Amino acid sequence: MEFPEDNELVIIIIKKIMPYGAFCTLPEYENLEAFLHISEIAPRWIKNIHEFISEGQRTVAKVHHIDRQKNQVDVSLKRTSDEERRRKLEQVNFEKRAERLIEVAVSSLKGKKPDAEEVKDKIREEYGDLYSCLKEVSEKGAEPIEHFKFPKALQNELVEIAQKNIKKQLVTLSGIIKLTCYGGDGVELIKEALADVAKGKEAEVSYLGAPRYKLIITDDDYKSGEKKLSKRLDFLEDFAKKHGCAFEFERENE
Repeated sequence: MEFPEDNELVIIIIKKIMPYGAFCTLPEYENLEAFLHISEIAPRWIKNIHEFISEGQRTVAKVHHIDRQKNQVDVSLKRTSDEERRRKLEQVNFEKRAERLIEVAVSSLKGKKPDAEEVKDKIREEYGDLYSCLKEVSEKGAEPIEHFKFPKALQNELVEIAQKNIKKQLVTLSGIIKLTCYGGDGVELIKEALADVAKGKEAEVSYLGAPRYKLIITDDDYKSGEKKLSKRLDFLEDFAKKHGCAFEFERENE
């Protein structure tokens, strides 16, 4: 059985509401059951749980605990920001659109057609989602899907559909770095750290007034951008520990 990861954003469907919380299903994980405790619904005390959730409701939550031995997943609404919710729903809509485009590509073929579900499964097995694959196809042509050994006609159809329907979109992730290094070489240490963070055309660091610096990551999609942002924050955290510096990061809503 496949489980989500800790802190992953997931779609939940609320199935049964109890006085102490709600049982939900995760449609992205074969309707795996999850539990939403009443304390994880809102940041304040709840008198009537039905004022906040309803049976059949479909929304976005964050996974905050997993017990694989017990097949138990706990999710939270209050730990999910409006921006995270918006992004997750956007990703879901992109994925649905990619599904439809692949189905159209298969159905447009003449003669014997491959199974659309098998085509989607092959792509998901490697890419994790369909939209990421089609986005790459729209930019590079058939090269990203040649190794799947799809019929040539299907490859050509996927390239044509992707290039017509998947437009390149840039997203930005930003936040404020607070970095203080002590001692006589503190300024040089900060310069060194921020120079490493700013490496690569997707990253930009600007000075706001010591010890505050703004970090902006620009990328083709949120998933890739989040990885690049996380990598830089991990570097800064390790750098600060190694050199006895104080480091904080405050995320901005994009």
